[in-house]
Amino acid sequence: MNGNPLLTTFLPAALGIIMLGLGLSLTMADFRRVARYPRPVLVALACQLLLLPVLCFFIAKGFGLAPALAVGLMLLAASPGGTSANLYSHLAHGDVALNITLTAVSSVAAILTMPLIVNLSLSYFMTADQALPLQFGKVIQVFAIVLGPVAIGMALRHRFPAFAARMEKPVKIASALFLLTIILLALVKDWATVRAYAPVVGGAALAFNLTSLAVGYWIPRLLAISRRQAIAIGMEIGIHNGTLAIALALSPVLLNNTVMAIPAAIYSIIMFFTAAAFGWLVSRRPEEEEPA
Repeated sequence: MNGNPLLTTFLPAALGIIMLGLGLSLTMADFRRVARYPRPVLVALACQLLLLPVLCFFIAKGFGLAPALAVGLMLLAASPGGTSANLYSHLAHGDVALNITLTAVSSVAAILTMPLIVNLSLSYFMTADQALPLQFGKVIQVFAIVLGPVAIGMALRHRFPAFAARMEKPVKIASALFLLTIILLALVKDWATVRAYAPVVGGAALAFNLTSLAVGYWIPRLLAISRRQAIAIGMEIGIHNGTLAIALALSPVLLNNTVMAIPAAIYSIIMFFTAAAFGWLVSRRPEEEEPA
């Protein structure tokens, strides 16, 4: 795969467009809002950055995933929330403002946590000759690929708000098309492996997805966080940024492993159906008095 122009050019460009779209929807107020919602944000980040990778590890072990597939699932667990969480949260009557804040904060935090989790996963699941650690130089590349377009989008929204407002919808549509293309690319690149591992990977991806949604909703509820905020956290944690995970797995200059992209590709398909069902279930619950 090394030197494949499709991977070296298309993947960074596609991820850049998607992250630019995220930036167009963000302002500095979204980061400052952490001070307004410190408890829900801290609970969400603890679930997403600490608890989920641990649970994902046991799911990968329990399903007996092949080493590269296990690392791929862990890569997905380390990825931040996806931008689609905002839409699903809105439809389920969640706190969308909290979603936007969590997407912004977790995307920044993931720059530091993803290399750590991926390197630990590589050292545990892969043999020495199979592992390709995310070294510091590669972390800087990820930082540039992810945060660069976000910063540009935020700058455009701040400097040219009318232009950013006009572009937000077209960029979202383009992002959805790029996401679909990336998922198809990941599936097609190693179709024989996908067919061979689809039942076990599908089961592991579904188990991890349901676990993510359950952890994201029920732990905040057990900690007396309001239902609207719990719905937002559930969506944020249940809808991972599979695009980022796939791009890191396929990129020739990063992990360069098509098999590692399979869990994220399958998860990205499953999560839209499970998130819709989750949103329908929690939105049907009777309204209750929320804490101030």
